[in-house]
Amino acid sequence: MLKRSITLKGHRTSISLEREFWDELVVIAAQENCTLPALINQIDRNRLKLDPAPGLASAIRVYILNAKTRAD
Repeated sequence: MLKRSITLKGHRTSISLEREFWDELVVIAAQENCTLPALINQIDRNRLKLDPAPGLASAIRVYILNAKTRAD
């Protein structure tokens, strides 16, 4: 597990993900021509629309899985 800090809505938070998920998230951000923080902020905004809202790390993993599925 790798823990990284990011600012969401003006507040610092830590996200713990396996290295493979971080690596894939970097690839997706590059493909979408955005920064890693911008992509994580987008994922965060979308997860908060769900009821109940999943945890951020879980939402990131699902986002990556769905992105991989769309790419195949």
